[in-house]
Amino acid sequence: MLRLAALDGQVSSWLDLFGPIVFYLIVWGLVFAGTGLFVGVFIPFITGDSLLFAAGILSAGHSGINIWVLAIGVGIAAFLGDQVGFLLGRHYGRPYLDRRTGAWVQRSIRRAEKFYTDLGWWAVVVGRFIPWGRVLVPPIAGIARMDYLKFVAANLVGALVWGVLLTVTGYFAASIPAVKSAAYVIGGAFILGAIIAGILSWRRNRAAV
Repeated sequence: MLRLAALDGQVSSWLDLFGPIVFYLIVWGLVFAGTGLFVGVFIPFITGDSLLFAAGILSAGHSGINIWVLAIGVGIAAFLGDQVGFLLGRHYGRPYLDRRTGAWVQRSIRRAEKFYTDLGWWAVVVGRFIPWGRVLVPPIAGIARMDYLKFVAANLVGALVWGVLLTVTGYFAASIPAVKSAAYVIGGAFILGAIIAGILSWRRNRAAV
């Protein structure tokens, strides 16, 4: 809660300093950079869920910010960021990730690899809600040569559920505080259902071998 409050103040300062248009661009740019440029590995709190909530909450109290322009832009930025991560993984392969040094990063890469191996298509969707998964699953899917159209479909679902839904939820949470708590329940239920579906798919694939 303290981190969200601090980020809310920082996001508000962007709007005060730069105005609505630049505010849109900053939020969208951070969402894109979080996965497309790997920034989310180093500062996940400013490129992830907290940013979307804070931006949504702020838009509720500012007439210059249109929540639908903001939310749809977030969804597009999230989608494009993952596409870039996937293509980097596919074209540059393992060396792209191996150049990211540091114990936490390498440990997260190993976790993301297992996560993708276990869940496949669903890992791209569920990974949106996990800081290391959001950043690392797309390039790992590219390295694994995941079918491109399947990745696009999973990426689109994840971008809509994570990017658009969480931003809009932040907007309504400003006037209906219970919405924020409900968002975590809904998000948790979605993730649990996706994980179960992924495990069932994995078991069917194992049985078919």
